[in-house]
Formats: sequence, C-alpha cells, structure tokens
Amino acid sequence: MERVRDSYDTVAERYADELADELEGKPLERALLRCFAELTAHVDGVVADVGCGPGHVTHHLADLGCDVIGIDLSPRMIDVARKRFPNQAFDVGSMLELPSDTKWAGAVALYSIIHLTPGQRRTALGELARAIRPEGVLLLGFHVSDEEYAAGKSKYLDEWWGERVDITAHFLDPAEVAAELAGAGFSITARVEREPQSGEYPSRRCYLIATR
Repeated sequence: MERVRDSYDTVAERYADELADELEGKPLERALLRCFAELTAHVDGVVADVGCGPGHVTHHLADLGCDVIGIDLSPRMIDVARKRFPNQAFDVGSMLELPSDTKWAGAVALYSIIHLTPGQRRTALGELARAIRPEGVLLLGFHVSDEEYAAGKSKYLDEWWGERVDITAHFLDPAEVAAELAGAGFSITARVEREPQSGEYPSRRCYLIATR
C-alpha cells in the first residue's frame, strides 16, 4: 500500500483541483449518496467516507445531514481535505486496518478498492464488515471496464497529470465483488451500473448498496 499512498500524496493537489467539484455533474451519484444518508439516518453511530481523497464526498454527506468522518491512506490528501473543509473531521487511515473500536452506522467507499489485490480486497471488506454495526449500510463504487480493459484486467500507471506515480488500478466484475461482500457478511440490497459520461475517466461503473 506504500506505492498507493505515495502516488496519491504526489497528485493530491491536482486531484483536488480536477475532481473536487465532480458531484455537480453527477446526479446519479448524488442520488445514491442521498439514499445512503436516508438509510443510515436511524442507525446509531457516525458514517465514514473511506478513501475520501480531497474530502468533497465527505462534505456532501455532511450537507445531507450525516455525522461523517473522512478517512484516507494519503496524508497529503487529508491535508488538502482539511484545508478545503476545515469544519469536517478527517483522519489518515487504511481500510486494511480500521480502528478496533469502530462502530459506524455505515460507510461510503467510492473507488477505494480499485487499487487492492484480491486478497487485500477481501481483507478490506472484512474490515468494513467489522467496523459497520449490524443493520448499517455500505455504499461501494468501482470501475468495471473501459474500451481497452475488461472486468478482471488491470491498468498500470507510471504517470498521472504529469507526475511520476507507481500505481495499479483494477477493473472489477460486479458479480465477483457482490460475492465477496456476501462472504464478508453483507447482504446486497441494490446494484446500479452506468456507462461513462463526458468529463470523467471513460469507464463503466458499478455501485453496490449492502447492509451489514
């Protein structure tokens, strides 16, 4: 995970400049986040934005009424998030080893699992299952495929926005991820897939809502 952390540290400011306002043009994602907020409203505990990056989703969840904390592996991303949203709570952390005393009402993990190996992904889903209290909710998002890479394939990046990085992104099969969620103790309640839209990386995407 050091390569992932260092790569996101390198591009943190540019990432925020490019993507921090992305929800303005994504009504489907806004609807899914509102659904998540409503589903967790009557579950005790805070919700977490795991892999929060520059904090824009965390901030949006707060605007929807959630008591939310943003967590990211990259210390530089957390620095950027704290500067952009000083009234929000953010912390450095890994989804492979979440705090032992966590009892969240739910978690959002948008594109947080795409850099994990299959074994790491199962560990992360197990950690989320442990961290989310019974009847809590998980909203998971990931890339499925693009014109070059099918589900199950991986894309390696050594350059991103003109910066040197060392990172691999995995395109994931929704059925496989759903099975892994079930194995971790989640029940799938909704599955949404969509085609790429203008202004974003041109991939097919999947969102899964699951209850603990």
